[in-house]
Amino acid sequence: MDTKQLKWIYLSILSLIWGSSFILIKKGLIGLTAIQVGSFRIVFAALFLLIVGFNSLKKISRRQWKFVAITSLFGTFIPAYLFAIAETRIESSIVAILNSLTPLNTLILGILAFGIQFQKRQVIGVFIGLVGCLLLVLSGDSLGGSQNYLYVSLVVAATLSYAINVNLIKKYLHDLNSVSITTGNFTVLLLPALVIVCTTDISQKINVSETQHSIFFVMILGILGTGIANILFFKLIQMSSPVFATSVTYLIPIVACFWGLLDNEILTPIQSVGAFVILIGVYLSAKK
Repeated sequence: MDTKQLKWIYLSILSLIWGSSFILIKKGLIGLTAIQVGSFRIVFAALFLLIVGFNSLKKISRRQWKFVAITSLFGTFIPAYLFAIAETRIESSIVAILNSLTPLNTLILGILAFGIQFQKRQVIGVFIGLVGCLLLVLSGDSLGGSQNYLYVSLVVAATLSYAINVNLIKKYLHDLNSVSITTGNFTVLLLPALVIVCTTDISQKINVSETQHSIFFVMILGILGTGIANILFFKLIQMSSPVFATSVTYLIPIVACFWGLLDNEILTPIQSVGAFVILIGVYLSAKK
């Protein structure tokens, strides 16, 4: 299978995994605090990756460890907590929709800070995708629940963090395989996450069934939605471009809204149009 086909397969798989991540965060918040969700997510992902990818750490040179640590901060540590905190006040579908700002931020940072060249068609595609995103945001009230848009800034900050991460990987870690990058990231983050979760009240409620169920959902989130997904994502960055890789965030809201339908949420005509416009944006931004 050639690279062109493979990158679209990776994009589809990532959209399904990460589109489901927001509902898993929501389930995790039932019995855990936002800080505990973020910390457990990192811990479970780190333990899984150390089991499957420990030997890959040997491929990371002394010079590269600096960039591995920096990308772990922007690509995982900061977003893991910001998304969890945001979902304490904003519906998971809305958070997934706002996550579509990532490609625009990646494009802007790539041009301004990293000297990455983009074609006019890619720029148009990014903005078309954002139009679709805005259509979904404007129809956000129909997703149900009270919305606190003061927390929107946390999601925006997370997308900026992601944008910095993908550009750093493309520029400084392009010659390092995705398993090494991902395992290295979480090796760096394991101890800080453990320290943070141990400073919470987790020991007092670990025996509560509600807490145990939430930990189970976060375990799925950490292993599948963080560990495995990050390996695929870093591989996608290396075989394509930062803008194409972050185009996955255009497809995530579609999957998230599907989970909303299963949770008795109604997909409005405006949301359907927005999803279609998003797909057009992905196609144009990815086309060479």
